[in-house]
Amino acid sequence: MAVTIRIPHLLRELTEGKDALSVDASTAGEALERLEERYPGIRARICRKDASLQGFVNLYVNDEDVRFLDRLNTPLKEGDVLTILPMIAGG
Repeated sequence: MAVTIRIPHLLRELTEGKDALSVDASTAGEALERLEERYPGIRARICRKDASLQGFVNLYVNDEDVRFLDRLNTPLKEGDVLTILPMIAGG
């Protein structure tokens, strides 16, 4: 099933400048795997070695934070939007 992944500006250097991509995936984790297949190295910027999300990365399915759902096992359905949102700090 096709879902859209929104790519933040900080990662677009790895996606040839694309701000959104369509992938076929049934979970949030599978969507990130499909992203990695197209753009090797991007997953390391999003996930830790143990495959959990980096502490400074938020991942949303539509408007829901996956941390409050089933994390990377969160199911996706046709037309869902997965948004990668790195946290930004500053002062």
